[in-house]
Amino acid sequence: MRTALDDILTSHRTGKSVVMGILNVTPDSFSDGGDFLDPADARRHAERMAADGADVIDVGAESTRPGSDRVDAAGQIARLRDVLPAVVACGVPVSIDTTRSEVAAFALDAGAQLINDVSAGRDDPELLALAAERQAGLVLMHMLARPKDMQADPRYDDVVGEVRAFLAERIEAAAAAGVDRGALIVDPGIGFGKRLEHNLALLASVGALASLGRPVLIGPSRKRFLGELTGRAEPRQRVVGTVAACLSARWRGATIFRVHDVSAVREALTVAEGIDASAEKKTPMID
Repeated sequence: MRTALDDILTSHRTGKSVVMGILNVTPDSFSDGGDFLDPADARRHAERMAADGADVIDVGAESTRPGSDRVDAAGQIARLRDVLPAVVACGVPVSIDTTRSEVAAFALDAGAQLINDVSAGRDDPELLALAAERQAGLVLMHMLARPKDMQADPRYDDVVGEVRAFLAERIEAAAAAGVDRGALIVDPGIGFGKRLEHNLALLASVGALASLGRPVLIGPSRKRFLGELTGRAEPRQRVVGTVAACLSARWRGATIFRVHDVSAVREALTVAEGIDASAEKKTPMID
């Protein structure tokens, strides 16, 4: 049975693990830039991720890798125009990865149900009003600075406390704009203006973010900090590290996992859920 948007938005209560497959319609994303610019290639990849167990597909037309340049709304829409209808036709919920309200509106018109905003409504305040008006799901992510310079020299006194406070403030900003709190998801922004130690601290403290009362999305997929830990310089070789980060975050309360390698992560989560279900059913031994 396919996942519905409500299943995603209530995953923090049900404990359902949600796999969000990444589809970058960009020439310059850090791991798969240029792979899916052709609409036919994008459609095939979306179909493959759906078959591999993706519960939602996150489509983006602007890279947010460190050092990346901005793409205006018209440029994003041009990349998405022939891709989104085909992705929606795969039958799983579709998320649009953008900070621009014009792009989000275009995607919602095409059938997307969720907006994934790495700026948490700061780049374009109209995006919050749009999410409210269209009753769309909305991901609010923490990012220090902007993609162009976010990794220049990120510093925190208390990364977990500061990220949690930011997300709490953005929840209130979204609610003030009319967004239903039940439509919100929070994301600490792994790799977005964070050093290795910041990413590890956030992954170790997912529970502090889950205490905000909304589903926690974690996006560690193939990122640099995994290579720093494992010595894997090539992003595509960081699948095992990605799986480990997702499992660790799941045990601490995260329920949504944004990844490139859907099959591997889905399989690992299925095994973990099976073990947990068995533990819950186990009858205590009686002496």
